[in-house]
Amino acid sequence: MEKYKYIKIDENSRIPKYQQIVDQIIENISKGNLKIDEKITSINRFSEEFYLSRDTVEKAYSILKERKIITSIKGKGFYVTRTKLISKVNILFLINKLSWYKMETYYSFLNSMGPNSFVDLHIYHCDESLFLNLLSKHKKAYDYYVIMPHFKTKDNEHASTTVAVSEAISKIPKNKLIIMDNGKVPIDDNIITVYEDYENDIYNALNEGLEKISKYKKLILIYPQKTIYPYPKRIKHGFKKFCIEHNFDFDIIDKVYNDMVLINGDLFITIEEDDLVQLIDQIREKEFTLGNNMGIISYNDTPLKALLGITVISTNFKKMGEITSQMILNKEKGKIKVPFKFINRNSL
Repeated sequence: MEKYKYIKIDENSRIPKYQQIVDQIIENISKGNLKIDEKITSINRFSEEFYLSRDTVEKAYSILKERKIITSIKGKGFYVTRTKLISKVNILFLINKLSWYKMETYYSFLNSMGPNSFVDLHIYHCDESLFLNLLSKHKKAYDYYVIMPHFKTKDNEHASTTVAVSEAISKIPKNKLIIMDNGKVPIDDNIITVYEDYENDIYNALNEGLEKISKYKKLILIYPQKTIYPYPKRIKHGFKKFCIEHNFDFDIIDKVYNDMVLINGDLFITIEEDDLVQLIDQIREKEFTLGNNMGIISYNDTPLKALLGITVISTNFKKMGEITSQMILNKEKGKIKVPFKFINRNSL
């Protein structure tokens, strides 16, 4: 019964026990704990293990057989026959890290898909091995595979994909594959891709704010070099392109240093939350006026940044989730870039 350690029958639930068995078997299939063509335990053994009547288990197995989720072979037993579960669309959702904006995308996607979906969320922390293990473990168990591809190299630099990752992704049927957040994965266009364009997004957003930005003498991008979750280099490229085109003096540094030299007319663009907090503290300590002789633009909006009046350049993460789910529900294909905006607040 090792395979059934995940099955939980709640004695206190108002849901009939036969229905709990049905739901638990379906959930274990969708999670990959039970595989296609795998033999499942007999009615008698199941009833003994969970202290249930044989009639209760038999009723559950009959429902599963009617839905063609399991099949019986005379003299051999019961086997899993499919994972496309009748009432729900089953989705594996792989994201590279936990953050407020990643989770906003996930919850937006979840809500837009509606109740007739089961979305299984996993975080692979930009780690190639963990990603490949998750994909291998859950192969053939889902109707759709939603992947946010962001990886780190041995030098802790960002990579949209690796040779091994591309090979693994290419084995997913095209009608089941969705690439989200990053459009630089070399897969043909006959799939769903909902993405950010990091270089052009920051370039265009800064152009939106050009009138406000122009009062500053120097632009400094704080782009973390040594971080657990590296950021696309295209962010730097778009920033440089904007500064060169408009003749701004600019610099790129890897973090906010203690007692950093701050000069009247500096405008900082921060990516990580820690850098934003440290920078605001130092600006206050040195009695600069944020939005007047010192400016901050933060990358990716959050409710806290809105509350604090921090100017941002940001993807519409809610829209990302909504667009992706609607393309799945409408059975559409193609590439769609998510809106990326300059939102002016008091810090500029």
